[in-house]
Amino acid sequence: MMSRPAVHPVEAPPMTIAAPRVRMKDFQGMPGTLGSLLLRLCQLVFAVISICVMVTTSDFPTVTAFSYLVAAVGLQIIWSLVLAIADVYAILVKRSFRNAAVVSLFAIGDGITSTLTFAAACSSAGITVLISNDLEKCKVNHCTRFMSATAMAFLSWFAASPSFFVNFWSLASR
Repeated sequence: MMSRPAVHPVEAPPMTIAAPRVRMKDFQGMPGTLGSLLLRLCQLVFAVISICVMVTTSDFPTVTAFSYLVAAVGLQIIWSLVLAIADVYAILVKRSFRNAAVVSLFAIGDGITSTLTFAAACSSAGITVLISNDLEKCKVNHCTRFMSATAMAFLSWFAASPSFFVNFWSLASR
């Protein structure tokens, strides 16, 4: 006798309609938005003021922390200017940056430049406090200019930090 396989009726799986994938709305601060452009312009303006004030002093190259501040703020200027141009372009063509590679590049660049700016501002603030409070040599040095340049660097960092956190958050929420 030959065995035959038994056939059992199988129920068809229920029909489900896949919900369309909803894209997250652009919120201000994401690359390619007006909020991002405003943050970039604030970073740029504060960094330019910081570097201009520091460079107008004759003795800033003698202190390593002040030279580091000029280098870090110079990098911040270049980074902010390039991304401000990219934001203007995105706004004009009415597109936002949604590519994960581009957003990760923005997040990494913002993280590096904001960390460098913050570290340079902190080291310059320490030297400024040393010169003004501990050594009491403000009459010989340009303490008010050093303090102003340091304050502008902190403001540039303060405007760069939201850009980093927004880009990092939008990248992590994918």
